[in-house]
Amino acid sequence: MDVIFHLSFPVDNLADTKRFYVEGLGCEVGREGKGSLILNLGGHQLVAHVVTAPMPLQQGIYPHHFGLTFTTEADWERCLLRAQTQALRFYQQPKHRFKGERIEHRTFFLIDPFNNLLEFKYYRYFSAVFGEVQYSKVGEAS
Repeated sequence: MDVIFHLSFPVDNLADTKRFYVEGLGCEVGREGKGSLILNLGGHQLVAHVVTAPMPLQQGIYPHHFGLTFTTEADWERCLLRAQTQALRFYQQPKHRFKGERIEHRTFFLIDPFNNLLEFKYYRYFSAVFGEVQYSKVGEAS
């Protein structure tokens, strides 16, 4: 199946959305309306929708976050370097999870200006993305 993922998420203004997602992360801009903006994040469609109610910051990384899973460590490192160079705000600094296990991965979390959390990760073993079902660990305690 040849598909792309679509995610709609809340923002409170499009100028800050462009600063973070386009200038900061390097997303490409698609269509733009008065209250929405389509973005290309790694070949996937994000749609930012302006809302009037402030979005509270959730306590911890669960239950809501979105992001990218890189297939090469070099691409993950380039994304990390860009986030650092662009002075994007980190919610969690880069770290290794489950080191030495088949589900080992590198990860970091960013927080956008609207309190949306984004995770960027790279699995040492690609099979951990959808496999390695013998492990019950998913993420970590928040």
